[in-house]
Amino acid sequence: MGPAYRLFYDSPVHLVRGEGAWLYDADGRRYLDMYNNVPHVGHCHPRVVEAICDQARMLNTHTRYLHENAVTLAERLSATMPAALDTAMFCCTGSEANELALRIAKRATGGTGIVVVDYAYHGHTQAIYEISTDTIPASEIPPWVATTPAPDTYRGPFRGDDAAEKYADGVAAAIDELQARGIRPAAFFIDTIISSSGVVAPPAGYLRRVAEIVRDAGMLFIADEVQPGFGRTGEHFWGFEADGVTPDIVTMGKPMGNGHPLSAVVARREVVDAFARHGRYFNTFAGNPVSCAAGLAVLDVIETEGLQRNALQVGQHLVDGLWRLAEDHDCIGDVRGTGLFLAVELVTDREVRTPATDLAATVVNGLRERGVLTGSIGPADNILKLRSPLVLSKDDADYFLDTLEEVLP
Repeated sequence: MGPAYRLFYDSPVHLVRGEGAWLYDADGRRYLDMYNNVPHVGHCHPRVVEAICDQARMLNTHTRYLHENAVTLAERLSATMPAALDTAMFCCTGSEANELALRIAKRATGGTGIVVVDYAYHGHTQAIYEISTDTIPASEIPPWVATTPAPDTYRGPFRGDDAAEKYADGVAAAIDELQARGIRPAAFFIDTIISSSGVVAPPAGYLRRVAEIVRDAGMLFIADEVQPGFGRTGEHFWGFEADGVTPDIVTMGKPMGNGHPLSAVVARREVVDAFARHGRYFNTFAGNPVSCAAGLAVLDVIETEGLQRNALQVGQHLVDGLWRLAEDHDCIGDVRGTGLFLAVELVTDREVRTPATDLAATVVNGLRERGVLTGSIGPADNILKLRSPLVLSKDDADYFLDTLEEVLP
C-alpha cells in the first residue's frame, strides 16, 4: 500500500469487529474506543446497518434522478440550523465538503483569499491541504492563505476577559495581510472546536466578533462542523451554536453516515445561487439513496436514543473524573471541552505549562496495551484527544478513568 500510510501505536491493532463503543481485534481482545468520531452512534449500529441494507436492496443511483432520501435529508439537516441556512449540497467526505465550500465562497464573493487559524486541519484535497496549517509546512502555505492565532486561553498569549476581542483582532490583521498582498479575501474557515490545536474552546464572543469582522470585509464565515457537529459537544447540536453565531456556510462529514461516506454543505440560498450562476455541481456518489438512508438513520438514532443528552452527561462525568485524577497527577495541566469531545493537556511543569510530548506518547501506547484506544494532538503532540462514539456509558467512562490512572506517572 506504500510508505505514505501510517498506523497507530507502537504495536498496531488489527481490528475485525465493532459494537457500540467497543472494538475487537483478530485475537478476540476488546478495546474501548475513546478515539473514533466516525461511528457517531456506535460501531455497526443495527438501525444504520439495516437502513443501508434495505436501500441497497432496492436502488442506488445518483442525484441526476429524483429520490426522496436526498430531499428528506436536506430538509432535516437544515431544520437543525438557523432559518437562513436553508440549502444543502451533498458530498462524500469532509475534504470534499470543504473544497465545495471554498469554491462557493470564491464565486459568491469574487475573492480568492482565505483566513484560517494556526494549526488547523480541514482535509486533504490540494486546495484544502493548503489551508490545513497543521499539515502543510509553513514554507509551502500559498500567498492566498493568511493565518491567525488559535484562540487558546490556556497556552496562547491572551487569557483575560478581553481574550475574545484580542484574538478577533488577529483575524482582522490576517485580512489586512491578504489585502496588502493584493488579494481579495473570500472566506474565514474555522473548525468551531479547534480540534487540531487541542480542543480549544473559543472564548465567549470570539465567533460573533469574527463574523462581524469578516462580513465587513465582504467575506463569508464558514463553520467546519466535521468534528464538533451532530450533538457531540452535548450542549448544542452544532459547535457554532455555542457562541450564538449564524455562519454563511456549514460543512459536515465523518459522523454523518456513521462510517458510510457522506458529507454535506449547508448554506444560505443566496450564496448557493451566486455559485450556481457560474456553473453546475455534480458528484457521482454524493447524495446517493444508500448514503442518505444512512444519514437519516443517524439522525433518527441521535434523537430517539437521546445521544446528545448522553454526550453531555457522560462527558461531564469524564471531566469530573479527569480533574480528580489531576489532584494526584501533576502531569495533567488542563482538562477542556464539552460533551464527548475532550482534551487532557499533559505537561512537565504546571507553572510554565511545558508540553509533555514524550509522556503523551507513553500514555497513548500504555492505554492501548491495557485495552483503551485514543490518540494525541496539538502543536507539541502532548494533548490526549478523547472523542468516543456518543453511546459511551458512565461505566465505560469509569473503565477509561481507571485505566488512565494506571498509566499516568
